[in-house]
Amino acid sequence: MWIRDLVRLIKKKDPAIKSFMEVFLYPCFWAILLYKFGRRLYIARLYFLARFVSEFARFLTGIEIHPNAKLGKDLFIDHGAGVVIGETCEIGDNVLIYQGVTLGGTGKDAGKRHPTIGNNVMIGAGAKVLGPFKVGDNVKIGAGSVVLSEVPPNTTVVGIPARAITREENKHNSPSDCLDQLHFPDPVQMELCRLKATVEKLNARLLKIEKTADKPE
Repeated sequence: MWIRDLVRLIKKKDPAIKSFMEVFLYPCFWAILLYKFGRRLYIARLYFLARFVSEFARFLTGIEIHPNAKLGKDLFIDHGAGVVIGETCEIGDNVLIYQGVTLGGTGKDAGKRHPTIGNNVMIGAGAKVLGPFKVGDNVKIGAGSVVLSEVPPNTTVVGIPARAITREENKHNSPSDCLDQLHFPDPVQMELCRLKATVEKLNARLLKIEKTADKPE
């Protein structure tokens, strides 16, 4: 039964839980439970009732999931406050979402307006993923990042706007399982190191040229 699986998932994902009963205090549990109910109403074309359930879930949990969004298996929303998942958003399996995340659109266009999230993705606290593009499998999105374009699989992205800082590191280690949103390479530090190495190389070449020019003929 999917409710039992959801309870086990939340217990597994959050080390703060000491007993299974605590799971029923988690916003993630109630948000997904009510989403399932609202989703059935939406499919039955009972749109007002579906949205009513969605808004009630937002009031109760702080998590807003549109009933037309498509959620995969083993979605875990940690803490949950301020999470928004838009109408045409699609989320794959084994995805971890921290608080303050928005999976939103960028306008009023009809059709697909929200992102498609792959499998085994971790989205850090406060991150915004905006637009109808794909975020590949095994992607890690740093806290506070703003993602405005497609992200290839097995990539870590950070910044505003977000940019890739590593590739392939997540291929055999699912970001959604490690729960780590702290240990990211610093893109500014990496750029400074690159510039420092370039300056040192140019200085060495300049000294070599100067020594050659100073030699008597």
